[in-house]
This record gives sequence, C-alpha cells and structure tokens, in this order.
Amino acid sequence: MFPFAYHRPTDLDAACALLAGNDEAKLLAGGQTLIATLKQRLASPSDLVDLARVPGLAGMSRAGDVLVIGAMTRHGEVAASKLVRETIPALAALAGLIGDPAVRNRGTIGGSIANNDPSADYPAACLALDATIRTDRREIPAGVFFLGLFETALAPDEIILTVSFPIGGVATYEKFPNPASRYAMAGAFVWKGEGQGEGEVRVAITGAGQGGVFRWAEAEAALAEDFSPAALEGLALDGDEMIADIHGSGAYRAHLAGVMTKRAVARIVERGSP
Repeated sequence: MFPFAYHRPTDLDAACALLAGNDEAKLLAGGQTLIATLKQRLASPSDLVDLARVPGLAGMSRAGDVLVIGAMTRHGEVAASKLVRETIPALAALAGLIGDPAVRNRGTIGGSIANNDPSADYPAACLALDATIRTDRREIPAGVFFLGLFETALAPDEIILTVSFPIGGVATYEKFPNPASRYAMAGAFVWKGEGQGEGEVRVAITGAGQGGVFRWAEAEAALAEDFSPAALEGLALDGDEMIADIHGSGAYRAHLAGVMTKRAVARIVERGSP
C-alpha cells in the first residue's frame, strides 16, 4: 500500500473533523472493497478514518412503519435479524446472498451503498424499497442517491448514519451470482404494493447496467397492469447499455436481468414473499 495516516475516532464529531477540508481522506467501514483497492495500489488516500469505534452507527430498530438500519451494521447481522425477517424478509434474504461468510461478517450496509459498486446487492433493495439514506447533515431519497458507476450524491466528507426502509408491500430478490465473487451478474429486486398502494410496482436491476443500479420502468408499467411473469414477455433491456466483460456480454446480462425479474415476480405470485 501507499503510506497513509490511520485514525480510529471514538465519536462522530471527531470523525467529521478528520474529514473536514481533507478531500484525500477516505472512510473505512467494512473495508471489503477499500482494503483490496489499497493493496493493489489503486488508491492513495492521505488519511484513513476507521468508523469501527464510533458509537451509534450499528444496529436495527423499527420506528412505526419504517425499518431503520445503522450504516455500520454487518451483512450477516441483517441476514440473521429476526426483526428484518419479520418486517422485510426480502432484505434479510438479500443480505444472506452477499459474498461468503467472511464478507458477510465484515462488510456493512453503509459501506456497500456508499461504494455503489454496479454489481452490489443493497443498491437494488434501496431503490425498489424506496429507502432513505440519512447522513450527518441531511436525508437523501434512494432515487437521487445513486448517480452512476461508483458515484453517489454523497459529499467527500459526508458520513452515512442510517438507512431507512418503509415497511409494507411484498418483495423478493433474485440474482445470478458470479460463481467466484458472488457479485450479481444480474439481480432483480421486485416490490409490489398492497392495500392503498396496490398496483404500484418497483423493479430495480443491479449487476447489469453500465451506469450501475437502475429502475426498469417498462417492466414496472407492464407489471402494474398485470402482475405476472407473462406480463414481461416481449420486454427486453438494451444489451448495448449493459456491462460487457470477460464474464459475459451485454446481451447476456440483459437476458439474465429479464430472467431474474420473471423469477422474482413468480415467487411473489406464488408465495407473496420470499
């Protein structure tokens, strides 16, 4: 690694002070991406600010009809949480599909969405569930948080505190994982409203788009009219706008995204939830 100054603040104010006015500083949450990047000498921050000892950034709670998850909550904790499984089971299921046990026990939800890897799982959940990301200075709707490839609305010195997910409706997540990394080659998180929100549908696709996670508007419109896998027949994403690499072409990922969306819809129709 390139040399850097390592800091482990014990309160939020100290962490903010270390970031203020220092565009070369980086936050360390779970470190599942950042540490590898540093070891490959692809990043050279002047300072590394570790959030591990900042109190109040981890944990899960329910506030009315909202599930609140602290930014430093580990993937494994979300997957195992009785609260999450009871309120938004699709979110717990998604967390259990991330990486392997080592990754799930170190990686954090805040680190994942702040990094906004185009193949990460949590961004799809945030978009489909209409989450709100709260930072040390504001609240950001998920719909305007994810801006593009590894790009978010966060300022360089902004810290994610919590992610809030509205409770209600039914949802499921289906992904086709890379067999080595377990990242999504294509993943579809589908949410369907119930009660007063019946007829509302959100479909978020991850792992496929060149610009990162995105809502599939055409699929949403078709499913709002007829919530069934058959409603998606004839719909296809543009392969030229999908990721193409050694693991698969753009056309292949476009096809996978359609298959995963149909599977997610079929699961909701058959079971109502994961």
